[in-house]
Amino acid sequence: MSVYVLDRIGKPLMPCSEKRARKLLEAGRARVHRVQPFVIRLVDRAQEDCTLQPLRLKLDPGSKTTGVAVARDIEAIDPSTGEVRRGTAVVNLMEIIHRGRQISEALSARRQMRRRRRGNLRYRARRFLNRGNKKKRWLAPSLQHRVDTTMAWVKRLQRWAPIASISSELVRFDMQALQNPEINGIQYQQGTLFGYELREYLLEKWDRACAYCGKKDVPLQIEHIVAKARGGTDRASNLTLACECCNQKKGAQCVDEFLAKDPGRLARILAQAKRPLKDAAAVNATRWALAEALKARGLPVELSSGGRTKFNRATLGIPKTHALDAACVGQVHSIASWSMPAIEVKCAGRGSYQRTRLDKFGFPRGFLMRSKRVHGFGTGDMVRAEVPKGIKAGVHVGRVAIRASGSFNIQTRREGVSAVVQGIGHKYCHLVQRSDGYGYFLNRANHRGREQVRHKAADASHLSLTARPEGRASRAY
Repeated sequence: MSVYVLDRIGKPLMPCSEKRARKLLEAGRARVHRVQPFVIRLVDRAQEDCTLQPLRLKLDPGSKTTGVAVARDIEAIDPSTGEVRRGTAVVNLMEIIHRGRQISEALSARRQMRRRRRGNLRYRARRFLNRGNKKKRWLAPSLQHRVDTTMAWVKRLQRWAPIASISSELVRFDMQALQNPEINGIQYQQGTLFGYELREYLLEKWDRACAYCGKKDVPLQIEHIVAKARGGTDRASNLTLACECCNQKKGAQCVDEFLAKDPGRLARILAQAKRPLKDAAAVNATRWALAEALKARGLPVELSSGGRTKFNRATLGIPKTHALDAACVGQVHSIASWSMPAIEVKCAGRGSYQRTRLDKFGFPRGFLMRSKRVHGFGTGDMVRAEVPKGIKAGVHVGRVAIRASGSFNIQTRREGVSAVVQGIGHKYCHLVQRSDGYGYFLNRANHRGREQVRHKAADASHLSLTARPEGRASRAY
């Protein structure tokens, strides 16, 4: 994992390794600019004194999680064909976990409570056309949140690293083909995406596992829940995934007969089959809004398909995560330094505007403080508390939950275990970083996945670049 570096006036420089950042801090040549993600600022260098290499920001937009990768482009000539091939060297990986579902549920609850109060407590004449005209290409708040959050992090990364270009996956699920697989010719009009896109949808819907036995990492086949011999159709709601053994064992049996001894799994399959295409619709609705917002940043934007991303990942033998999918976006013939932990950025919001707690009927049951800060601290801030004596003596570092009395709770994490230390006085707390509406976690799954795909990478070595990746840019610091 690399550390972002700024010059003395806050302009971005080339990221450096953790070891290099530690040496700069110990020598007094750098200051900590930000803790999460970790950013340092040099005190004796300007951007004009350093040599930079342009970086590429790669995005894999999703309904629930968006993958982000910061990488360097590597170009080399294949000596056998003379073809110029483009590779990428990963600098940092990130996964943004959206909260669109929470926004939708909060708006629905607020709407129901408002209707309850206005409909049962007092009479008000009906009003129409009081919402005003919506803007062109208006998106629902839960969908606009995905675009706004992604663009917020694009702007942040541009401030911390010399981003020169952007690559984004332009995902499209074919909703017409999912509902009517027989559509063709002039009825379709927008290309032929049925087949591959349908299979991608089924993989996401059924969590890339056999629906009948739950096995993963095995070849999966498309299975009809109601067999075609018994009148089943090719609709997406009648399709699932099964391993070869379960597919052969089920044959033309009804799913009720096949899973008669496992009613729990049967109920889950039937419920999953009827699940609406909410995630696919969310991605389709926001894909062009995000693409236009990226183009407005003034950088070259490369838009690629989801099929290309999957081809790159399968060819290079890279495990599937949202962050690594982002690294595989676009024209890529090799990927270096991808086995690094990814930072999970969970959207948590900045608190609630509502200062009144309500019960399930929409009536007030409690009131919150009018101010969101107590003694300069707010809930979600990262603090360091040094308690000199008492039962809670020691150093506690973590996120704080404030109380009006000035006795705070601090959520700490030691050796992978979370704990809450209660009753820490505000006078012992020192601010480390203000809350910015996000929670940060370190996902080390890529390290474990590296060993699993080492043999696959050897098989695909003939597809990688013959030239070694370029070294890091020469730095004056």
